[in-house]
Amino acid sequence: MEKFVKDLINEKVISVSRNTTVGELCKILLDNNITGTPVLDSDNHLVGMVTDADIITENIEPIFPMYFDPLIASFAYMENFEKFTLDVKEYLSIKVEEIMTRKVKSLKPDTPVSKAVQIMVKDRLNRIPVVDGDNKVIGIIARADVLRSLLADARKD
Repeated sequence: MEKFVKDLINEKVISVSRNTTVGELCKILLDNNITGTPVLDSDNHLVGMVTDADIITENIEPIFPMYFDPLIASFAYMENFEKFTLDVKEYLSIKVEEIMTRKVKSLKPDTPVSKAVQIMVKDRLNRIPVVDGDNKVIGIIARADVLRSLLADARKD
């Protein structure tokens, strides 16, 4: 018997708005033990996705001190450390809107799970928002939900 996204959907969706800061996003991801979340407008319409990979990119590498040269006076190192701290604070204060993915794959509740899995594998997605006909997020399906379903099915036999 074929399963549909509505059979596996997680209706408790942790989401953020465009105006959420990267620092707030980090806390939300860590507090909820998740790696990504939908970005919604004030009417719960899907406008993007943001993940830990969007936060940790090669673009932020230059803000981290690359090395400490013991031949350089400690004042020079402290100056770099203060710049590092300032840069990190600046980065954590930018809005999710600046780092989110805008072209987001989404699913309808009546999408077969097999199709959802194909999209996850092909596009290397860990989670896909589930939307209604008005593009309002009504849930999310993650790879972990698929795994739970597989285990549950195996236990039935």
